[in-house]
Amino acid sequence: MKKFNIRKVLDGLTAVSSSSSSAQPGNRENDLIQETLQSEHFQLCKTVRHGFPYQPSSMAFDPVQKILAIGTQNGALRLFGRPGVECYCQHDSGAAVIQLQFLINEGALVSALADDSIHLWNLRQKRPAILHSLKFNRERITFCHLPFQSKWLYVGTERGNIHIVNVECFTLSGYVIMWNKAIELSSKSHPGPVVHISDNPMDEGKLIIGFESGTVVLWDLKSKKADYRYTYDEAIHSVDWHHEGKQFLCSHSDGTLTIWNVKSPAKPAQIITPHGKQPKDGKKPEPCKPILKVEYKTTRAGDPFMILSGGLSYDTVGRRPCLTVMHGKSTAVLEMDYPIVDFLTLCETPYPNDFQEPYAVVVLLEKDLVVIDLAQNGYPIFENPYPLSIHESPVTCCEYFADCPVDLIPALYSAGSRQKRQGYSKKEWPISGGNWGLGTQSYPEIIITGHADGSIKFWDASAITLQVLYKLKTAKVFEKARNKDDKPNTDIVDEDPFAIQILSWCPESRILCVAGVSAHVIIYRFSKQEVTTEVLQLLEVRLQYELNDMESPDGDQTPATPTPGASSNSQPSAPQSHPSTSSSSSDGIRDNVPCLKVRSTPLKQSAGYQVELVIQLVWVSGEPPQQITSLGVNSSYGLVVFGNSNGLAIVDYIQKTVLLNLGTIELYGSNDPYQRQPRSPRKTRQPSGAGLCDINEGSTTSEDRCKSPTAVLTSNHQQFYNGGGRGAKMSRKLSLPTELKPDLDKRERRHRGLVKKQCNSVEEQTETPERGVFHRMFSAPLFNIRDNSFSRSRSSSVTSIDKESREAITCFYFCETYTRKTDSSTAPSLWVGTSLGTVLVIVLNLPPAGEQRLLQPVIVSPSGTLIRLKGAILRMAFLDSTGAILPPAYEAWREPNAPDDKDEKDKLRKRRPVSVSPSSSQEISENQYAVICSEKQAKVIALPSQNCIYKHNITETSFVLRADVVQMSNGICLACFCANGHIMTLSLPSLRPLLDVNYLPLTDMRIARTFCFTNNGQALYLVSPTEIQRITYSQDTCENLQEMLGELFTPVETPEAPNRGFFKGLFGGGAQSLDREELFGESVAGKASRSLAQHIPGPGGIEGMKGAASGVVGELARARIALDERGQKLGELEERTAAMMASADSFSKHAHDMMLKCKDKKWYQF
Repeated sequence: MKKFNIRKVLDGLTAVSSSSSSAQPGNRENDLIQETLQSEHFQLCKTVRHGFPYQPSSMAFDPVQKILAIGTQNGALRLFGRPGVECYCQHDSGAAVIQLQFLINEGALVSALADDSIHLWNLRQKRPAILHSLKFNRERITFCHLPFQSKWLYVGTERGNIHIVNVECFTLSGYVIMWNKAIELSSKSHPGPVVHISDNPMDEGKLIIGFESGTVVLWDLKSKKADYRYTYDEAIHSVDWHHEGKQFLCSHSDGTLTIWNVKSPAKPAQIITPHGKQPKDGKKPEPCKPILKVEYKTTRAGDPFMILSGGLSYDTVGRRPCLTVMHGKSTAVLEMDYPIVDFLTLCETPYPNDFQEPYAVVVLLEKDLVVIDLAQNGYPIFENPYPLSIHESPVTCCEYFADCPVDLIPALYSAGSRQKRQGYSKKEWPISGGNWGLGTQSYPEIIITGHADGSIKFWDASAITLQVLYKLKTAKVFEKARNKDDKPNTDIVDEDPFAIQILSWCPESRILCVAGVSAHVIIYRFSKQEVTTEVLQLLEVRLQYELNDMESPDGDQTPATPTPGASSNSQPSAPQSHPSTSSSSSDGIRDNVPCLKVRSTPLKQSAGYQVELVIQLVWVSGEPPQQITSLGVNSSYGLVVFGNSNGLAIVDYIQKTVLLNLGTIELYGSNDPYQRQPRSPRKTRQPSGAGLCDINEGSTTSEDRCKSPTAVLTSNHQQFYNGGGRGAKMSRKLSLPTELKPDLDKRERRHRGLVKKQCNSVEEQTETPERGVFHRMFSAPLFNIRDNSFSRSRSSSVTSIDKESREAITCFYFCETYTRKTDSSTAPSLWVGTSLGTVLVIVLNLPPAGEQRLLQPVIVSPSGTLIRLKGAILRMAFLDSTGAILPPAYEAWREPNAPDDKDEKDKLRKRRPVSVSPSSSQEISENQYAVICSEKQAKVIALPSQNCIYKHNITETSFVLRADVVQMSNGICLACFCANGHIMTLSLPSLRPLLDVNYLPLTDMRIARTFCFTNNGQALYLVSPTEIQRITYSQDTCENLQEMLGELFTPVETPEAPNRGFFKGLFGGGAQSLDREELFGESVAGKASRSLAQHIPGPGGIEGMKGAASGVVGELARARIALDERGQKLGELEERTAAMMASADSFSKHAHDMMLKCKDKKWYQF
């Protein structure tokens, strides 16, 4: 083995000082493998965030740069340009973003937050940064307005005052518009917060101010007084100008719109109630819901557009939120799927004093972004090119595959392109700013998400972009209940019975296997041809096992491996395939009934993934099937395996038979370390905690208190059991992880109702340290519904019945390896990991490929090999004698629906499996290494000797949630994510710590359930219900990330200002400009009170300002910097001059003193 110094080890040990790595002495296997990975190859950083911004609150658009910005309630900022150009930023405070304002075509953005701070973002860099912040201390910000090509930002407050901020240096002007000066002196009441500010499009010196109470004031900035005041007796929500500046439009809380002539403040020129019923007797129409926002946009050729949200009549109960487009005499009401947060009309010109020519409306909904084409009849929507539909149905599981076969993405895209909806606008997507990054990573990456409605989405994730490729709906396999009464009472979940729990995918053969929440498994093959399946192939499996009380093993010793003959008493059971006829006994107990009914009508399956086989676990004597906790598939062997807390089943999906159906304890045979025996006959029915009960508080050691949830939770991250094991006569409901709110109260009640039973051996031995392995299984996490947090269950009502082994199967790995110590050659095998930290090996005896594989049975038998670790087994992998990873054998993909007239021999030849493991030709002298990782530790076992050559305790105080053996560009490593937020990598095979970063404390189960590592140093997790966060732990990727990111800002010429025309220039009129510097500058307006707001320089600093390359504010900023630098140089010159003058004075003084001293002396006295 390569020599390494202790400093490299210490590099990795940044936080978990208790972790230990040890090599067992005296093993010749230790000295064989040269390791290439070092700690300097690893660095952790976030790369990109995909998906819809979670809980959006505000929106802005730059009409010249064509960039959209969305702010959220947790202080996040998402910027979108052309498809593939997007960016995520975060305000440190986490306060909600209440308003966004672009400095149009300047590459800058102002954000106003609910904590009364405003921030200036520099968008001229790939990762935007804050240049300045200003925190208001005494007033709450309600509205901001930044006129086009101005550096003065108007900030309205809750008190009704307006302050003015210089956005270049983020200082407050001394010019303030006080509310009591703005309203009538005779008015006795406060006008309320400022809800709108905007300048007259034709006269920048006139500012319109809307107060919540219904008062609107036209303020003259030069004379510092109100020109006109407009009062209406309904609260105002928004105001917008006609581009000529002679009229403005207000929306009100009673569902009305008022149009005012600027010079007629007495009453509105027109009152419109868009959705009000007009009574015939001329009375006022009935009040409607508030119109929350209105926009008034003009066109050269026709009538203006009035676009508004809200305003529906109160009698439209249950109607979806609507956007109303009024154009001339036509009114279109566009229904939305979710409530409207904000909308913006996109116009051809950025100048407010020109015809606006609207062409689209961007509507920000609570869970979607919709863009409507205003130029086409019927207002069709644009097809959204961003990956914003991740949460279309809540994500329940996630898998990530890097470096896939190159033909996969085109094949999935081709299948998915046939699923696209019709009726979209024919025009280009209007948000088209920015430029793509120069992606240096060329390998294909695919993300698969499983959803609560049973759908599965495949995403192209190559080069830090995300694009949906293909969507598969697994619910089509089952009959749907037509109404609630028709719903079968065999469901084991309250809702979402089709939800996906586990995905197992073989990219090379394209075989997909999914496990659902209703204890069902579906195997899919990929085909490019459409087929109609008359009858779906179905297998029903009874997976149950009952135990008597168990005894505990002593210590951590791995039990002696039995001789090969010792496994003869664990012969595979006969294949069990039950007919679909559900049976019930005379007392109504459900038996042999699956949870869902497979459809009986023909199923038309389009190109893409097509059902090969459906497997369902059935009710057993009134008990529902346990949910599936682990799943594996191997295309070369034609086998699928799945397990739960009762046991495991191996299914041959080629011959459609069950090969093995065993309780976990039967796998041990006579080698069971816990001395458990089957309980037969069954005496009394007693409810059991189904594997998630807690241990008795009194007997809990300090180690037990930090144990993980059962591997039922950790390895697949999505099951929350609510109790109800044997004898639960009612339908045991499982709370689905869709919204991650398990029914904890029900589970606690079930725990308290458990029946007591004696079990001396367990009670006596709870204090031994190694008992933690056994206890951990029952120490279930409680998921706090209110704060989404993770906490330990402390129930003390647990009995010995709970300690009956509900040993769940947590992990599978198919491999061609040495299954026993005495083996001289490798053989196909299945390695099985359990929640009690045991690894068992099952030997697979496969018939020859070809026709015999279709006819002869596969023989499976437990080998007797047994390896033990602390904590539930999470991941297994195998290395060859050089330390390279040994992937499972696979079969190359072929078209399953090929025409029959082809040569049969050719077809069979294609079926021959491709074994990618070189082990088949290995001699006995060559080793393999099994890498096994549990929640607590990792071990490397040399094969066939089965000696543990390396062992590393990953964590003592927490537990590993996800572990993967991953291929890096220059080696392989074991990557782990712990519940305490640490991300670690360990070298293989020596298990040296290479990276340990405290990255992300586990705040909710969503992260635990969706976190996954993949090759080349990539990882991801669901950071919110709608967003995927991708991270990298590779130094190379971190270094190249800047190149890969897209540019948001691109130099674009600002369009020319509208022509004033000859007569307007001759007789006056047209837009009146205003020297705001003269009004608001410090020399005229003075300084604002220092206690009003606090200036905070941002991390972007002066370097960010130097990045400003064009535009008014940029030029001013550069001039200011130049002036500062010139002033600094002049200051230095002045200092030097002063120093020279002081030196001259000193010389003069000394000369004068000398003169006085020598004045009366004769020459001979010198």
